[in-house]
Amino acid sequence: MNERQPGMIAASIVWEPSERRVSESNIKKFSDQIGIPFEPYENLHRWSIEQPEAFWSTVWDFAGIIGDKGETILLPAEDDGMLGAKWFPEADINLAENLLRGNDSRIAVYEANEHGVQKGVKMSELRSMVAKAQEGLRKLGVEKGDRVAGIVKNDLQSLVSLLATASLGAVWSSCSPDFGGKGIIDRIGQVQPKVLIAVLEYEYNGKSFNVRENIMAVSDELESVSAVVSLSETTDFALNSDVQLSTWCELLANDMEEPTFTRVPFNHPLYILYTSGTTGLPKCIVHSVGGVLLQHVKEHQLHCDVKKDDILSWYTSTSWMMYPWLVSGLASEASIVVYDGAPILKNRNSILWEIAEEIGITHFGTSPKYLATLEKCGYEPGENNDLSALKALMTTGAPLIGEQYDWVYDKIKEDLLLESISGGTEIIGCFFMGTPIHPVIRGEITCKALGMAVEILDDAGSSVIEEKGELVCTQGFPSMPLTFWGEGGDDRYFNTYFSKNEGIWTHGDLVKETREGTFIIYGRTDTVLNPGGVRIGTSEIYRIVEQMPQIKDSLVFGYPIENDEEVALCIMTENEGLDEEVVEEIRRNIRMKASPRHVPRRIYLVNEIPYTNNGKKVEGAVRSILHGQDVKNKASLANPGCLEEYLTLNKKNYF
Repeated sequence: MNERQPGMIAASIVWEPSERRVSESNIKKFSDQIGIPFEPYENLHRWSIEQPEAFWSTVWDFAGIIGDKGETILLPAEDDGMLGAKWFPEADINLAENLLRGNDSRIAVYEANEHGVQKGVKMSELRSMVAKAQEGLRKLGVEKGDRVAGIVKNDLQSLVSLLATASLGAVWSSCSPDFGGKGIIDRIGQVQPKVLIAVLEYEYNGKSFNVRENIMAVSDELESVSAVVSLSETTDFALNSDVQLSTWCELLANDMEEPTFTRVPFNHPLYILYTSGTTGLPKCIVHSVGGVLLQHVKEHQLHCDVKKDDILSWYTSTSWMMYPWLVSGLASEASIVVYDGAPILKNRNSILWEIAEEIGITHFGTSPKYLATLEKCGYEPGENNDLSALKALMTTGAPLIGEQYDWVYDKIKEDLLLESISGGTEIIGCFFMGTPIHPVIRGEITCKALGMAVEILDDAGSSVIEEKGELVCTQGFPSMPLTFWGEGGDDRYFNTYFSKNEGIWTHGDLVKETREGTFIIYGRTDTVLNPGGVRIGTSEIYRIVEQMPQIKDSLVFGYPIENDEEVALCIMTENEGLDEEVVEEIRRNIRMKASPRHVPRRIYLVNEIPYTNNGKKVEGAVRSILHGQDVKNKASLANPGCLEEYLTLNKKNYF
């Protein structure tokens, strides 16, 4: 077995596709269509970035995009830079028209919750519901370009609301109901929606939560809102007298059966998504209809090998970019699963796998954190569930560590395409993915995504291999944001992604490209540790610590000392205790599996680890506290109360 240095990550193949799988793959058919062999993949990728007009035009044709493509594929920016270029400037399309496609009798959506699969919805039924919701929104005054905001669960009503909004050429933006009133206002308040669609209560892990007060507070705060649609059967709460209040049933109370579609230009706004916002107000990222659709069909069909009649699931909330990514699966004529609830229930770890077995999920999307939790609680999906239909398991949200690759193939399924994918809300897609033609390498992301001109730069701005560096993208792509919503949005957009390296997108990830063309992600550059001038990604420590059975969760950050910093580690243990023996084991494991530089000088026992509402650890919030700075947007945190413990961290004893 070869060893990569540094990092102690084994370069071992844990899965290879069969000849049949390769020959029947979408990417093989795509390569046949363009006349360029798919092996070696590097040649296909090079063509996709050297001939971007031909590549993206062929993606349009291969996916059968509904709409007028036009003759011109790309109008370059005046300075030939990434900003200002216009993709498909003559095109007219509509997202909903592309998603509501296919055989009327096929199941388009499976709706599920903590009680299991509730129903399957045929495409004809979905089209009818969208038609009625479209007419209801039209009567509320929604027109092309208006914003419709949802405070919604990941369920059928939310999906219908999104599709109805898109069908009108309007703009959709959503938050999950577990955000507090301030968190919602900080987000959708910035985009001033005309209509608010909201749940009044939701269930999570068997508990019911009433959010009426939050909805009333949001409605009172947003002067732009002229109508609120309650997704509950009653409207038992008060709003301002000039705001129209109706129920979901009332919205759909019309005779429409077939939706109409307002086609819009390729770069017309479709979604407004939000960054986590822990260092200030969330950034409102505006994404285009064409960019979203083209990026997603490329990723689904060419990289994930999603085909007609496959069943795609992803555990996500409506606040996360993976929600619209999931919804776009309909454009490939796959069925999608909308699941509302907790991924792991009290005394029932199996809920998502029971759903997968019942309906035959082919593509299962989740997070490394979820897999780690399953492993620690001892649940083995492959042993307990029939997963014969499952073809691919995909993860994102954090790096998937090598040991988790082993666990997936040992405890879920041996013959499985495992894809650790990485990108961001900012591009509503991925820079790195896998394919059904590549072997899967333990602990490494398989390849650059087609059409994405990715490089890794060192501190001098030179492209490097086998060294940690900054992830950049050197050419434009269709799913680049249009702007940040609000005053000065263009300037804020430029300053966020283009100010560090002139003319190229700087993403903010610390990454290493291997000689084999695979990738290892070490974390965000703004949370990189730098003790004694040595750059350490936080994931290098997480991958070791969180494999220890005694450790329930952990957080790594740089503890400031004079003009330097020390590696600090906060841990939660399974038995809520910590002794010298466990501490020594932690340090010994990190020293052996990483390096002496990685060993934390300070180890603290804490009661809770701070997370964003989208399930990402918040090292930056703790670092801000220790630097005496305020955490500017606690509303972005799922558990902001836990920060009180970190305010006194420098007074606590540590190991």
